Amino acid sequence: MSLQPSESLDADLMAAFADGCTMLRSAISGLSDEQLDLVPIPGKWSIRQVVCHLTDFEIISAARIQRIIAEENPTLFDADPDTFASRLAYGRRDVQDDLATIDALRRHMLRMIRCCELEDFQRTCVHSVDGPMTLEAIVERTARHIPHHVRFIEEKIAAMQ
Repeated sequence: MSLQPSESLDADLMAAFADGCTMLRSAISGLSDEQLDLVPIPGKWSIRQVVCHLTDFEIISAARIQRIIAEENPTLFDADPDTFASRLAYGRRDVQDDLATIDALRRHMLRMIRCCELEDFQRTCVHSVDGPMTLEAIVERTARHIPHHVRFIEEKIAAMQ
């Protein structure tokens, strides 16, 4: 039986996956470009850099989810966030464009995930650092990524005041 939009493997997980971009948009709503670029906590990324990180890893996560659904036990390679940050113009990207990318990817992947059979969530991959993982674990990791970073964004906003 295919999952219907009102059903899910775990309703909270699917809600977190679906609401990630809304949560991120809400967290940065009303911030100026100057505020997005401030580094209020020394040694940490700016809010713009965090949004760029989330966008780039959303792209990676979408590809991982697709590969686990489509391929038999694919190998997924780790990605170094600092390498991405140093090479992918994190200081010059448009936050609204990045948010639109996250939103489109989440909507696309949510439709794909909802078409999976329940047993598909036990399909496996081998992560180059974390070892064997299931589709369910990758979806959960993806769903929790934005809320994890929104907490850091909130800390940065509090430090600006």
